[in-house]
Amino acid sequence: MLYRDRSRPIDERVDDLLSRMTLEEKVSQMLGIWRQKDDALVDESGRFDPARAAARFGDGHGLGQIGRPSDAGGGRTARQNAELTNDIQRFFIERTRLGIPVIFHEECLHGQAAPEGTSFPQPIGLAATFDPDLVERLYAMTAAEARARGTHQALTPVVDVAREPRWGRVEETFGEDAYLVGRMGVAAVRGFQGDATFRDKKHVIATMKHFAAHGQPESGINCAPANVSMRVMREVFLPPFQQAIQEGGALSVMPSYNEVDGVPSHASRWLLQEVLRGEWGFRGFIVSDYFAIRELCERPELYGHHLTRDRKEAAALAALSGVDIELPDPDCYPFLVELVREGTLDESLIDERVRPMLRAKFQLGLFDDPYVDPDAGERVVREPAHRELALEAARKTITLLKNDAALLPLDASKIRTIAVIGPNADREMLGGYSGKPLHTSTVLQAVRDRVPAGVEVLHHEGCKITIGGA
Repeated sequence: MLYRDRSRPIDERVDDLLSRMTLEEKVSQMLGIWRQKDDALVDESGRFDPARAAARFGDGHGLGQIGRPSDAGGGRTARQNAELTNDIQRFFIERTRLGIPVIFHEECLHGQAAPEGTSFPQPIGLAATFDPDLVERLYAMTAAEARARGTHQALTPVVDVAREPRWGRVEETFGEDAYLVGRMGVAAVRGFQGDATFRDKKHVIATMKHFAAHGQPESGINCAPANVSMRVMREVFLPPFQQAIQEGGALSVMPSYNEVDGVPSHASRWLLQEVLRGEWGFRGFIVSDYFAIRELCERPELYGHHLTRDRKEAAALAALSGVDIELPDPDCYPFLVELVREGTLDESLIDERVRPMLRAKFQLGLFDDPYVDPDAGERVVREPAHRELALEAARKTITLLKNDAALLPLDASKIRTIAVIGPNADREMLGGYSGKPLHTSTVLQAVRDRVPAGVEVLHHEGCKITIGGA
């Protein structure tokens, strides 16, 4: 079969494979699984369960993506993660009719959000360094760690321009300046993807998010409408995405939850087709934000745009608008088969949605070399150079305060007691989208580790901010 011939051009292999696929197999490539994997793919301890996999995917149609294998069973070490992705990949390659591999994606905002992943400062801190080279090196490190565990795609970087200080996700961004965000976004993409050949198996696909205008929601409420003019859209919110795609070569984009002028991004043909694919020539694939297609209708107990009567209509609207795959779990896109059978959608549209995702799988080399070495997965996250790089980043993001009355450095010969007070003093403060690094500390522990003998360190929480720090 031509699509199995690694000597042939990728587009030829994609065309050949697509011509062999049934409608059900095509739609299956437009589905992901995340929370459901604990029932469908792994046992209670997080190990691959072939019986559960056969029961859920025994039809042989396959699957497009699997989200965050690192959190299976409560969390997997680097070695366990690599073993799990190998086992799952082997199942889909050997137990499906055409042997189409799956893509594993992870969150990698400031290091892979997984057990043993190296963590570094949040993007808002990195922006304060004004150092794109540092950003590129940090995300190249993260890519190497993630790929060694079996990951192929990072749902990062965030290139939202943060123009609403009340918005709770400012820390995920590179700040409020469109130019700076663009330069850091390009650097992050280059770090993740390298030259985008992926031959060294040390890089992953970068996902630009959240497209677009997510950083200025009404009243700072996440997912609220962004009330911006076309001029502001073109001058502020779109340029970082355009630069990251045309200069950085980003291969994936995630639309935003919010709406602009009454149109949610997941339903905006203008945004996803005319601008992204038409004006900018984007050839990669578009992944939905988690549950965002369902939200075109409504999301029980949370919110919804109420554009459609039901999930079936939401699926049709998102597919027509340009969204290639539904994340995180099958919810609306399973209706695509029915929508084609009844004539609401043309199968050629499904082909259009599936093609760039198949191209990415060939580009990643998954049809030719789909597995990873668990020994390497365990070794890479323990590279001393990775910890040193994270330390370099931390030092460069420190904000120095004014040293009034020569308070510092403290004179140990004159101090017998130090009080460390506050609700975050004895808490690991890594920020959102964090895993559990191999090495962590707290302010209290750092003080105790460094004071000389004879100095007593006292601690009290002092007050509550939020329950458990959440």
